[in-house]
Amino acid sequence: MNTIPSTFNQQQVERTVLGGAEPIRKVQMPVTCIVLNRMSRLYRSRCFSALLGCGFERIVSVEQRSPSYNTEQLSLEFPEVKFVVLPEGVTVGDMINIGMAETDSRYVLMLYDDLCGGAFSFTAALAAKLAALEQFCVCPRLVTSDQQNLPVRFTPGVNHSSFNVESSLAIADKALTLYPADLAGFYDREKFIRLGGFDCTIKAPYWQKLDLFFRSWLWGERISLASSFVLSYAGDSPQEDRTADISYLRFYLKNLLPVFRNDHGEIPFGHFFSFKARSSCGLNEAFRLFREARRWTNLNKYRFKTDAVLLTENWGATGDEK
Repeated sequence: MNTIPSTFNQQQVERTVLGGAEPIRKVQMPVTCIVLNRMSRLYRSRCFSALLGCGFERIVSVEQRSPSYNTEQLSLEFPEVKFVVLPEGVTVGDMINIGMAETDSRYVLMLYDDLCGGAFSFTAALAAKLAALEQFCVCPRLVTSDQQNLPVRFTPGVNHSSFNVESSLAIADKALTLYPADLAGFYDREKFIRLGGFDCTIKAPYWQKLDLFFRSWLWGERISLASSFVLSYAGDSPQEDRTADISYLRFYLKNLLPVFRNDHGEIPFGHFFSFKARSSCGLNEAFRLFREARRWTNLNKYRFKTDAVLLTENWGATGDEK
């Protein structure tokens, strides 16, 4: 397993950049829209048309190389959009890290293309309202194509002494959530970079997502929901795979093992035995992973403002933004 990244966008990924040379007309907000793709070319044309009408400062489409996307033709059709094409196999976190590095806007709206169809709307007034919250990420209410609410509020919990995440359909404006559903949200790009972005050594999408957003809470950031911020799926909403694998071990080491003492976070050496009991690794490999996590935690020890136990215990008392 590779070394845990210590800086933002540390992994260099080969990429091809097309388009983006023509400025967007009538920019209305200091916001870049980063789009990840999972729809057909026909739908993507409608998506970019909708986005160009909103007044974003920049639009960056990040995608893996695929003949079905016909990206070169799209770059000619939409010269204002920057298309960043990556090799197959890169993680979603890599794609977002690279998208964040391709812009200098203070704020970023991140979404998949099936959330920005013909009914899509995002105004400068809404952007200003979300920016005023001064949070790492503000999350939308997500609805199906027939306007049924989807779970968007996630809270940390403990079930039979094991960490788990509970989801809920019930939301209130400014209610706190552990992470954004489907990664859709209004991000403070500077905070994203200071947090180090996504860990490219965690390959499973769910655990990679949970790693960044759980870390953001441990490091003192906040994530909330905005009831006036609504996005609608064009098709079926995606399902999350929460299978505990080697990616879970990396998440566990970085987020659940550290304890907060006085003014810093640390992983006591005695926690090795609880980690070894949870892992299927051999003794040498388990110790190597544990030692690497202790090194990373020590490097960032003064970034910690709480630990997993305190965060979970206090969530009910501070679960709503006042």
